[in-house]
Amino acid sequence: MTTKVEPKKLAILGVLLTVAAATLYFNVFSGDSSAPAPTARPAGPVTGSPQTQVYLPAPPPAERRRTSEATAGGEFKPRVGPANPQDRPDPASIDPTLRLDLLAKVQQVEPDAVLRNIFQYGAAPPLPAVKPIELPKYTPKIPVNLGGPPGPPKPLGPPPPPQAPPITFKYYGYKVSKSNGRKQAFLLDGDDIIIAGENDSVKAGRYRVVNIGVNSITIEDTQFKKTQTLPLQETPA
Repeated sequence: MTTKVEPKKLAILGVLLTVAAATLYFNVFSGDSSAPAPTARPAGPVTGSPQTQVYLPAPPPAERRRTSEATAGGEFKPRVGPANPQDRPDPASIDPTLRLDLLAKVQQVEPDAVLRNIFQYGAAPPLPAVKPIELPKYTPKIPVNLGGPPGPPKPLGPPPPPQAPPITFKYYGYKVSKSNGRKQAFLLDGDDIIIAGENDSVKAGRYRVVNIGVNSITIEDTQFKKTQTLPLQETPA
């Protein structure tokens, strides 16, 4: 005949054996006969039996000292929850009820248009259309210099006509022939004295005497076809 044991009873039996072993160790093997008797403290309900509470004895001061010294000089033991057992919350006072009404209130909150509702699965809503920026119709073209060699310069038009150089003769006098009344002018070209009448060519035909006056003389540059008037100067030394 097979006897079926309930899991709850096995759990309660295991807890009782653990309490008995801890009590035996603290009372017999602690080695401190002068320490006061341990006081029982509630350890909370055992899983699977809310009505059953197990009381574990508190360790004596000497045992607590040995435990703190071993922890300080040995391995690191993380502590979960408050150090004082009286500050720990009672599991029996925690309400495990799921507040569906609060969840419904959160679901009723409408997110912004650009955000995504975290309570709804699916693709994100499309972003609002952005109006494109209108560029001006007529924009000046900016020349871009790519660093190449400069091209040939643009022609600036026909060059100006050459100008006749100034005549360097000095007109210092003239004479009139009594026989025919012909005038002849006296010109000084550097150290050379030139005597020429009207329509005479001088300097190898480069210049021609056009008119001989009392106070001036007109000479033509036959190369540039330009005339210049030279004033009468004082008689050179």
